[in-house]
Amino acid sequence: MSDRLIINLNDVPVYDITYNNTFDDLGTFLDGFNASDKKCLVVTDSKVASLYLDAILRVTKPKCKFLSYFIFPEGESSKNLNVVRDIYEKLILEKFDRHDFILALGGGVTGDMSGFTAATYLRGIDFIQVPTTLLADVDSSIGGKTGVDFDSYKNMVGAFHMPKLVYINYETIKTLDEDQFYSGMGEVVKSALIKDKEFFEWLEENIDLINARDKDALIHLIKCSNIVKKNVVEKDPTEKGDRALLNLGHTIGHAVEKYMNLKLLHGQCVHSGTVMASYISMKKGYISEEDHNRIINLCKSFGLPSLPKNIDIEKIIDFTKNDKKVDGGSIKFILLKGIGEAFITREVIDDDMRMALDYYISLNI
Repeated sequence: MSDRLIINLNDVPVYDITYNNTFDDLGTFLDGFNASDKKCLVVTDSKVASLYLDAILRVTKPKCKFLSYFIFPEGESSKNLNVVRDIYEKLILEKFDRHDFILALGGGVTGDMSGFTAATYLRGIDFIQVPTTLLADVDSSIGGKTGVDFDSYKNMVGAFHMPKLVYINYETIKTLDEDQFYSGMGEVVKSALIKDKEFFEWLEENIDLINARDKDALIHLIKCSNIVKKNVVEKDPTEKGDRALLNLGHTIGHAVEKYMNLKLLHGQCVHSGTVMASYISMKKGYISEEDHNRIINLCKSFGLPSLPKNIDIEKIIDFTKNDKKVDGGSIKFILLKGIGEAFITREVIDDDMRMALDYYISLNI
């Protein structure tokens, strides 16, 4: 695999994903982007700022006409319209115009919120994604979906807005704590399950290397995940069809995330939702018990989260009705016909989700 992956829209190249082990080559892109004539606002959270902001400023400052930064408190709870308002104010006071750009430095929260701000400020300015978490590397930084939460309802306000670049620095994975790392693995497993059986088998064979954060293994799984997402979003850039497959594990996962008041990370909740979707797929006769057990075993190897024994199953089911995947009064649910073969259905009912939640709790993770 190369160190560059091109993302196309209607068969026209739109942006690159580049693979690096420092931030230094970002300067080369900024030269080609004519950044010397542009203002740049770096948006990041408090934790990422303490780790990487200085390095980014060092690379970007000589390349831009003007450089500023905005730091918000880390965590999903900051992904809201109030923080977006503060970013707008920063852009206005510093006289950013349509020619200027935002650089999103961080994980999924930062990328989603920065992208939404860029999509809506002055009806759209450019932005660059510099992901610093595994989840952002493999999923959220790619595809142009941006958004914020509304009263803890996930991504209810959003827009499609393509970045100008996704700049992945592998070295940032070293600083992730265990929860953040396994949150990213939730999206990795999802990617394999929806479209790439060989990738799933490779994950099964390389569990120890992945858990040890072997560099070559991580590079391989990031690139494989990116290729899955590239193929899906190029076919369906605005989620009118197959792009919904990327929501495997998300329907119940988002509901669990809301129920837990964001105490679990997004990817962890997707991980649990994927197990439940696999179970529903098995109970409906779409996949074998053997394949379901393979999925369970792989997910367990990458840090499945536990849920409280006294969890309110009915409340979680109720939360699924407020998800953005509800369309025409029914839920677009993603199930599996096999490993690497996901499909969209509207046949999942409350009893199916109730059964799956009961099952998950019974696993005693």
